[in-house]
Amino acid sequence: MNTLDAGTNFPQQTVKRIGGGTMDLGTPQDGRDWQMVVVYRGLHCPICKKYLTRLEMLLSRYHENGIDVVTVSGDPQDKAQTMVDELGLTMPVGYDLSIAQMRALGLYISDPRSPQETDRPFAEPGLFVINANGDLHIVDVSNAPFSRPDLEGLAGGLEFIRNKDYPIRGTHRS
Repeated sequence: MNTLDAGTNFPQQTVKRIGGGTMDLGTPQDGRDWQMVVVYRGLHCPICKKYLTRLEMLLSRYHENGIDVVTVSGDPQDKAQTMVDELGLTMPVGYDLSIAQMRALGLYISDPRSPQETDRPFAEPGLFVINANGDLHIVDVSNAPFSRPDLEGLAGGLEFIRNKDYPIRGTHRS
């Protein structure tokens, strides 16, 4: 597995976006200078639904700190649209993240346990915060649905990082 290193440039990916068009992961929008990319497993995942619901509730806090928030999964359009509709999501939601794109982002990939779960391999959770220079300020990748950053704690941490010009951590290479 190819892991991404903190402090390196985020490997920008273009994905299809619910509502039409595409979005570029790693490129902040709407006048914001940072972006947080949240990769979720898919419609089949109840933990993802809770996580995205919580993220939606905190969205304005991230936006107030200049952080654009986008989400993406390997789900096809119909499943991603169902997720948006069920949860009332307003943040940009991408879909059809390919296995090659999942690998480029250093994500763990799982096979479905049954056809009832889903019909294709999917990415396990990942969260990336890309700063104004296009560098990975925070990298969090999990191989299981149960391990994800606390979104409130992360929002507070990002406020601290932005207000105190806190450096990228975990970059020691020797």
